[in-house]
Amino acid sequence: MTGAENRNWTYSEYLNLKELLELQGEDREISSDEMHFIIVHQTFELWFKQIIRELTNVRDILSQVPVPEDQIPMAVDNLGRTTEIFRLMASQWTVLETLTPQGFLSFRDGLGTASGFESYQMREFEILLGLENSERFGGIDPLDSFRKMADNGEVENEILERLESVMASPSLVESLMNWIERTPIMGSLYGSENDEEAVSDYVNSHLEAHKEICDSASKSSEMMAMRMNAAHEGAVSFLKPEGEISRSRAGLLFIESYRELPLLTWPRKLVDAIVELEESMVKWRHSHARMVERIMGRRIGTGGTSGVDYLDATSQYRVFKDLWSVRTILLKPDSRPVLKNSDFYGYNSSE
Repeated sequence: MTGAENRNWTYSEYLNLKELLELQGEDREISSDEMHFIIVHQTFELWFKQIIRELTNVRDILSQVPVPEDQIPMAVDNLGRTTEIFRLMASQWTVLETLTPQGFLSFRDGLGTASGFESYQMREFEILLGLENSERFGGIDPLDSFRKMADNGEVENEILERLESVMASPSLVESLMNWIERTPIMGSLYGSENDEEAVSDYVNSHLEAHKEICDSASKSSEMMAMRMNAAHEGAVSFLKPEGEISRSRAGLLFIESYRELPLLTWPRKLVDAIVELEESMVKWRHSHARMVERIMGRRIGTGGTSGVDYLDATSQYRVFKDLWSVRTILLKPDSRPVLKNSDFYGYNSSE
């Protein structure tokens, strides 16, 4: 360790408190309301920095081939911490709601065109997660505004380069689904000689059982028959997009269907952690929209967005769609295909 690392830090030195507490703009003689507004958003940016660190760790773990089993618990911890950060940030909006509409209007003009949409860290963690431009409100390319600002100086250009680097790297959802694709299904290993046949048998068996249940429920009424037929068609298109079996979705279905298998304990914990994370993000975005509506109604946003309408649209974003969709086609344990090669998963049904 260096001398600097061994020094006896004071609390203030360790946290760089002097520098931190000079960043709220008091030299501009701002009001208490405006300082409150700045501190809340600065706090968000600090949490965004931590979120990016946690999600990058998860992405890097899942990008390995194979993924070391002893690193999966670490990834679950990273995801759990990120979820709690989003929950904390959702409650943080209630602090900002103590700002009255008139209090906000008193300094709003001073913001100019500054907008939360320009938060490059928010754009970074969205890209890192794997949010596609086509899924964004209006199909907006989030890098467009940063490309326009890149000529303003070295800092702006570095921000653009950073975002472009993240865009060019594998996303968390890509790494996750590639890992899930390699899930052993009915004891069959990914890429093994008869794997394609084993996966096909599993998927077809599941779909047959799903159809039987749908057909049985269809007998009650014509309306129910239409709904059940659509439900089964949805199951088929999910597992066989464009007529070809998706091994990643089959692997996800297997993990969710046989959650009790010891070998699948950590994989399903990780899947659950991802779903919980996205749920916490959705709630955070919804709370943001309600806070803005309460304080500024449906005014146009400072950056020219549609304000609340835009924020409400972002609460509809879903990155990990397959993890949500697979739950629609799950079967009861007594209806699912009979498990093969149970010993492979550390499970003995006779115990």
